[in-house]
Amino acid sequence: MSTRITTPFGAQSTAAEVIAGVELAGRRAIVTGAASGIGVETARALASAGAEVTLAVRDTAAGRRVASEISASTGSEKVLVAALDLADQGSVAAFVAGWTGALDILIANAGIMATPELRTAEGWELQFATNHLGHFALITGLHEALARAGHARVVVVSSVGHINGEVLFDDIDFLRHPYDPWAAYSQSKTANILFAVAAAERWAADGITVNALNPGRIWGTGLSRHMDVPPASFDPAGGTGTSEKTVEQGAATSILLAASPLVEGVSGRYFEDCQEAEPLTPGIRRGVAPYALDPQKAERLWEVSLDRLRAARP
Repeated sequence: MSTRITTPFGAQSTAAEVIAGVELAGRRAIVTGAASGIGVETARALASAGAEVTLAVRDTAAGRRVASEISASTGSEKVLVAALDLADQGSVAAFVAGWTGALDILIANAGIMATPELRTAEGWELQFATNHLGHFALITGLHEALARAGHARVVVVSSVGHINGEVLFDDIDFLRHPYDPWAAYSQSKTANILFAVAAAERWAADGITVNALNPGRIWGTGLSRHMDVPPASFDPAGGTGTSEKTVEQGAATSILLAASPLVEGVSGRYFEDCQEAEPLTPGIRRGVAPYALDPQKAERLWEVSLDRLRAARP
């Protein structure tokens, strides 16, 4: 049994506090979904430490506004913007093809939640396609760039919502069962963690670490745009006393995994509140569900994902 990783940081720590004293000059980073929410603060923290940061966003005009604001607040002139629509495999392929050189940090931050029943051009359910398959294609597509960097870090933003359900391997796209927006969301977030488990195993020899995280309860970001008010179940704290976080606090665990020397070499794990998560306790909306760390399920998801991407290629 591996030792659980703990750090001096916690639920109220901010990305700026976690990055303090870390030097990233000469490092190159990508943050998906960096035009809003915790993605902005994640990119800001990396830029403040000297990294070149590419904001991978659907709306490049919004991305350029954010890049200008980050440059103004950090003094960094190395904040770049590139188009990326994770629901569009052509867009993902174009982004990958356009990347040159090594890649030190890749933060899979973008995501959608509780959408109406929508499908991609391939017929894939939109939440799974965006939150998992889009990032799967992006990260595996950039594997060579990550390996070239040596000691690269991949960070996948999951959610406490993963505890609501496993990947529905028998009907991922809800073709035979009624569509449930929350079941679709939870399976996509479980998939994020399973991806980290599988990639960590595969890419250890390349010096690439891959971890997943729950950023915490952060209402009002772009993620919640399909809801008018927080649902009654929108309470990852589950009575534990953890209050809603600011975006600066929500980005802290991403930054810990992306840049802190405190987790150097750590891979294939799931964090929350800047600590490795405890196993899920029934009735408490915290921790990690055992199925999300299951290596056999992780392997199955990897193969299913590869099959889908192969079938989608022209």
